[in-house]
Amino acid sequence: MSPRRSYDQYCSAARALDAVGDRWTLLIVRELLAGPRRYTDLHADLPGVSTDVLASRLKDMERDGLTSRRRLPPPGASYVYELTGRGRRLLPVLQALGEWGAPLLGERRATDAVRAHWFALPLLRCLTGLGDGVVQVRLDEGEFYVRLVRPGAQDGGPVYGEGAAPEEPDAWLSLDAGTCTALARGELTLRDAIRNGRVEVAGDGTLAKELRDG
Repeated sequence: MSPRRSYDQYCSAARALDAVGDRWTLLIVRELLAGPRRYTDLHADLPGVSTDVLASRLKDMERDGLTSRRRLPPPGASYVYELTGRGRRLLPVLQALGEWGAPLLGERRATDAVRAHWFALPLLRCLTGLGDGVVQVRLDEGEFYVRLVRPGAQDGGPVYGEGAAPEEPDAWLSLDAGTCTALARGELTLRDAIRNGRVEVAGDGTLAKELRDG
């Protein structure tokens, strides 16, 4: 394996960029925040990355202690990649980067790919401060769920996931991608989006009631 490139600067920011500054690395972290993923799943949800680059980044991330690889037991018997504790601690970095970059979204370009679960981290930021629970989110582009936990209580499990949650959600949200984008860009608060009907809330639990009551 070739040596990792370095800025050769005695600076924590430079050291961090040595590890995660390569193209695609942080987007791989974004995907793995959903839990263990197979190589083929990662490749499918990172449109534009070549197989050689993806394989190289995964090797670098494993070497740098951000990810690990393990073989699933039968009948799966395939390898999956997952974040280590150090890798999971990049969540607030990605959230801050997403918040900073939200004003740059503008109108969706014809060449822009989109996946429903790419809205999970911005929406998770909007839900911060609510009680613990699982929120199922429905968009025209698909469904995903997010897990809300108290600060410091993250158990190392997935932050979000594609499709239906494995357990009964505490609340359901229905909205469109335009509303998600407006929330991410700070043009609309979740409370106002619910009040004006751009976000529909379903469920009878405490979390659903908290969302409806604002």
